[in-house]
Amino acid sequence: MRIGARMLGLIGLVAAGCLYPGLLQARVITDSAGRTVTVPDRVARVFPAGPPASTLVYMLAPQTLIGWSRKPTEAEKQYMLPAVRDLPEAGRLTGRGDTINLEKLLVDRPDVIVDFGTLNDTYRSLADRIQQQSGIPYVLIDARFANTPAALRLMGDILGVKERGETLAAAAEALFAQVDATVKAAPADRRPRVYLARGPEGLETGTRGSINTEIIERLGAVNVVEGLREAGGLITASPEQIIAWSPDTIVTIDRAFMRSLSQKPLWQAVPAVARKRVFLAPAWPFGAIDSPPSVNRLLGLVWLGHVFYNQPAEAGLGEQVKNFFRLFYHVDLSGPELAKLLDQSGN
Repeated sequence: MRIGARMLGLIGLVAAGCLYPGLLQARVITDSAGRTVTVPDRVARVFPAGPPASTLVYMLAPQTLIGWSRKPTEAEKQYMLPAVRDLPEAGRLTGRGDTINLEKLLVDRPDVIVDFGTLNDTYRSLADRIQQQSGIPYVLIDARFANTPAALRLMGDILGVKERGETLAAAAEALFAQVDATVKAAPADRRPRVYLARGPEGLETGTRGSINTEIIERLGAVNVVEGLREAGGLITASPEQIIAWSPDTIVTIDRAFMRSLSQKPLWQAVPAVARKRVFLAPAWPFGAIDSPPSVNRLLGLVWLGHVFYNQPAEAGLGEQVKNFFRLFYHVDLSGPELAKLLDQSGN
């Protein structure tokens, strides 16, 4: 990133404490990457580096968001707090190409930048460089699914909502324990063979161990794409490959694919389609499977537990989903909203 004269002036003001007086009353935290970062005692404005961070901050302290990495769709807005629905699109620093320059970031004046994702040298270097150039604290939070409770606790502390962070972390731990018990009780021959269908044609999918299929495998299901390790993530399959893999269950995140499936002749030979075991994952306000790969995937565990193992009526799916929305998304779902969220038609 090139630093212009105007931005150098802004950086000078930052160093003098003029733009960020909160840093004069600050505390030192250690982020998930082991980096020591000085953050304000009171964090009021957060810039999320990408969609996973946007979701994490929304769950913990929605009032601190200065904007969304990607502006929510009208359908997504209906399942969000009204106060944040129309926040501007702030851009992103990570993911599929950054969309914000450093000068714009300084003008937005966040108290802290949060990246919730992979911890490697590339992201450490980016965080160090942006923090050094801008003077804005930049924290890295480990987004591995198993680390969800720890991430909620750490981010809750950074945002000054430690009690809420603990509440959500405890709920995540309880959900993980429930999943572990369900999987342990399921005989090997009852564990589904699953294909994740992404995109309107259903041909994009995730290889075994990818972040895209992580929660499917966390529930003890067999990802039928486990043999293709060279891609390490998303691949494009053919209908012939899918027939050969012979999944007994298909999970899709694309409503267009669900709507058009009956008009796709080749797919009719897939066992999951023949047995009518194709399921459309809830998508609002955040995807329940991998879009984005953030704490929203906890809802995917709730939903997939019912899809895969037909959990008993006393743990009714509708009530569990409503409870999740109330606790994590700050929203009380109405009956029609719940029905639309769980609708399997794709309409």
